[in-house]
Amino acid sequence: MTKSKRLGSPGELDGLDVYADDGEKIGGVDEVYLDDRTGRPEWVTVRTGLLGLREHFVPLAGAVREGRRITVPWPKELVREAPRPGDAEDHIDAAEESALYAYYGLPEDTVPEEIEGDEG
Repeated sequence: MTKSKRLGSPGELDGLDVYADDGEKIGGVDEVYLDDRTGRPEWVTVRTGLLGLREHFVPLAGAVREGRRITVPWPKELVREAPRPGDAEDHIDAAEESALYAYYGLPEDTVPEEIEGDEG
């Protein structure tokens, strides 16, 4: 596997499978949220459950992409219990984003410079 620091465009993340670092599948990427300053992907929402009806925010900090798979350093149960911003259709407001950062134990404005991953 050839590693690179290429994430690609946000559209390339749509539909990728998201796994916890223990190998358990969390779900599939539904939406990609960009950092307001850099325009880089910062958060994704992941659909979970049998029918994919529940949506959860997951930070991309520490994520690794390998082909059609993104592995995040968060266990599935932590993701499933994450706070869900009310109306985050296009944008997460500052207070909701702060709550998500705190929940995941990240300093605010933790934007991944680039996500490691392979090109294929």
